[in-house]
Amino acid sequence: MKNHPTRREFCAAALATIGASTVAAPYVWAAEKKYDAGASDTEIKLGQTVPHSGPGSLYGVLGRIGEAYFQMLNEQGGINGRKIKFLTMDDAYSAPKCVEATRRLVEQEEVLALFGSLGTAPQTAVHKYLNAKGVPQLLLNTGASKWNDPKNNKWTMAGLPLYPTEARILAKHVLSVKPEAKVGILYQNDDFGRDFLGPFKKVLADAGGKAQVIMEQTYDLTDPTVDSQLINLSKSGADVFYNITTGKASSQSIRKVAELGWKPLQLLSAGSVGRSILNAAGLENATGIVAIRYSKDAGVPRWKDDPDVKGFEALRAKYLPNVDPDNTIAYAGYGQAVTMGEILRRCGDTLTRENVLRHASTLAGFHSPFFLDGVSYSYTPDDYTPMKTLYISIFNGKDWDISDKPMTEG
Repeated sequence: MKNHPTRREFCAAALATIGASTVAAPYVWAAEKKYDAGASDTEIKLGQTVPHSGPGSLYGVLGRIGEAYFQMLNEQGGINGRKIKFLTMDDAYSAPKCVEATRRLVEQEEVLALFGSLGTAPQTAVHKYLNAKGVPQLLLNTGASKWNDPKNNKWTMAGLPLYPTEARILAKHVLSVKPEAKVGILYQNDDFGRDFLGPFKKVLADAGGKAQVIMEQTYDLTDPTVDSQLINLSKSGADVFYNITTGKASSQSIRKVAELGWKPLQLLSAGSVGRSILNAAGLENATGIVAIRYSKDAGVPRWKDDPDVKGFEALRAKYLPNVDPDNTIAYAGYGQAVTMGEILRRCGDTLTRENVLRHASTLAGFHSPFFLDGVSYSYTPDDYTPMKTLYISIFNGKDWDISDKPMTEG
């Protein structure tokens, strides 16, 4: 048996290798790797700012669940062979701190992209900076309409249903159940309130005007109560109450409607349907409230056998056992981390910021594990509306009854 090739065999093998490499050359060039800051053959850097401290610190779990998800992925080999380095920084829900943390992520850490950051005010403070720098600001945890501006701010994309989308679907629901509704509206006197108000009224007007808004009342965040506004609305003759409020004003208004003995069809903005708000209002007072719904819950019997919920629960139990099984904020963060992972997977070896944006803006049809069946992302390069199909849900005093079929805006 020969242990070494002859000279003739060696030369033949060498020629074969050269021939093979010549044939394969076009493929090698086609698969050339391309990187921007934050990406390499071995690593992808991502950033995020959320309140890990301060009054909004309950949202810090968004960052912790992201860390856990990417740790799990890294243990499995990463994404396309690259490990994810995920940096979630504390902005305490403060615009100045958000600016400081974001600049550090971009200029010192040199992340490829940011995703899942929280809050309209903090993200407004940095979105012009990120657009000037050409850094993707994806899957924001805010539904302000300003994030749907691909022409002027193409690097910024919301991750929640836009407030106008929610308003249009609630208006369509009103038309379906009360075609001649007399609507009274209480709204927060700022961009948040107006984001809901205009689109809702336009849907009613476009339907012919039989359903009308007969009274509008506003409140400021500094107002101690909204009692006088509710008294005025209750006397207006309105049989539908559209409650565009947040925080304590939501709890106060739900309780006041019950105290007044007023029994309108109540519509509530989805950001105010949290159990803490409803508990403060009194669950019995919240019975019958209508809100949009697009997501599942963790830790409840209804979805205990759902494969997506079980995936989240397995991750939580292994990496974050101190997080409660029914922490839906954590579940939402899991859904966004999975989505960001999918965007990176689609990027392949072209890990440029432009390519990350390209795949984020063509996610239409992708179903996050946080979403209800029938809901998926609807992003296109010309329309950054995150999702256009949502469900109607009605609070039964203990839980939310979700409609059988979703509704689509437009």
